[in-house]
Amino acid sequence: MKLNKQNLTQLAPEVQLPAYAIADTSQGIVHIGVGGFHRAHQAYYTDALMNTGEGLDWSICGVGLRAEDRKARDDLAGQDYLYTLYELGDTDDTEVRVIGAISDMLLAEDSAQTLIDKLASPQIRIVSLTITEGGYCIDDSNGEFMAHLPQIQHDLAHPGAPKTVFGFICAALTRRRAAGTPAFTVMSCDNLPHNGAVTRKALLAFAALHNADLHDWIKANVSFPNAMVDRITPMTSTAHRLQLHDEHGVDDAWPVVCEPFVQWVLEDKFVNGRPAWEKVGVQFTDDVTPYEEMKIGLLNGSHLALTYLGFLKGYRFVHEAMNDPLFVAYMQAYMDLDVTPQLAPVPGIDLTQYKQTLVERFSNQAIADQLERVCSDGSSKFPKFTVPTINRLIAEGRETERAALVVAAWALYLKGVDENGVTYRIPDPRAEFCQGLVADDRVLSRRLLGVEEIFGTAIPNSPEFVAAFERCYESLRDQGVTKTLERLLITIN
Repeated sequence: MKLNKQNLTQLAPEVQLPAYAIADTSQGIVHIGVGGFHRAHQAYYTDALMNTGEGLDWSICGVGLRAEDRKARDDLAGQDYLYTLYELGDTDDTEVRVIGAISDMLLAEDSAQTLIDKLASPQIRIVSLTITEGGYCIDDSNGEFMAHLPQIQHDLAHPGAPKTVFGFICAALTRRRAAGTPAFTVMSCDNLPHNGAVTRKALLAFAALHNADLHDWIKANVSFPNAMVDRITPMTSTAHRLQLHDEHGVDDAWPVVCEPFVQWVLEDKFVNGRPAWEKVGVQFTDDVTPYEEMKIGLLNGSHLALTYLGFLKGYRFVHEAMNDPLFVAYMQAYMDLDVTPQLAPVPGIDLTQYKQTLVERFSNQAIADQLERVCSDGSSKFPKFTVPTINRLIAEGRETERAALVVAAWALYLKGVDENGVTYRIPDPRAEFCQGLVADDRVLSRRLLGVEEIFGTAIPNSPEFVAAFERCYESLRDQGVTKTLERLLITIN
């Protein structure tokens, strides 16, 4: 059955439908960067609130800033912006649910003015973002906004025809300020530390270059709540679409697949109202920092610890690595001995239980999360997910061998061939640069670890870490993943 409004009532009985009339909703949120995660997370929570009869004035207008967003828009538009959330898990309590929280999607390349008009509309009170870690144009080596980038320079020169999120938001806020319309909240849902603070820094830096008065107005009137977001959401494949069709009879051009687990911890700092998301499981807090550090250090850090080793071994799915007892033992040792001692107490969270939940989530066979997805953008992920842990280990004079193995595995992964001789592509915007760093083993450690925007200054200046990295790299190269893990687990434990 083709998914659209007309066919909703004809879907299989196990498919959950919106409990609200979509015609009764109105837009209150613009979301920039509509992908799988947004649809499995923020849109999912908003739909859940609408299902209670509340929040009908918080429907989402999606936005695509890239040419490749056109297919996503066309797929959604072809089914009245409905899509299926398809939970995959190893238990029987997963759900298949049609989400109706997105009601339109605009493409910047179709009309920049139409998008600016939408953002400037008084009914839009939140602008949310999933634009990837690299989309904030922040230099990881010094934390500064990269104003020299061509797309930023274009937007400063052509404020009426922007291309970046900063250009569009500033154009809209200029209009709102002139019209006396209240500002909106800018809410990042990207997976990076202090995402709200990063967004604020980037937008204010852009605004200062654009118009000093606007900069001051944004600083006084726009809020940027920090958030911790979590839900494993693999890329939707043709196999997923066929599985949804065969098992539940839904013909959906772009369903979203995800794990049953979902979490959102959000600072309650909104300048122009917000949905009552707390009624559907969102945890509001004054300070998201301890939750964020827990998730980034344990979940994202462990993902990186597993992913490059797994790929080198020849695995292609996260659960395949978790079916290997050596990988599980290594992940648990990394979490328990390297990350956990660095974490502050997290209100309402038992860290031992949280870590066990991670083992179970990563072991989810049904979701078949692709290692390639977790491998992607390593040059952006390392500074955020792994380097802070290593820096603390170095500062405290603690053992760095397990953490060094994470970096060594990435270095060997960048060679583009696994230990079975299978070649693969490197999904990273800086792939060519990174591969150049590892081209010559004789200078590899100096060249790779010396890239300050990835590894900072403490790592290349720690003889102990550099030596541990070189031991791990040579072991992986000469002995392979299994023997390296066996040696490390015996000698370190």
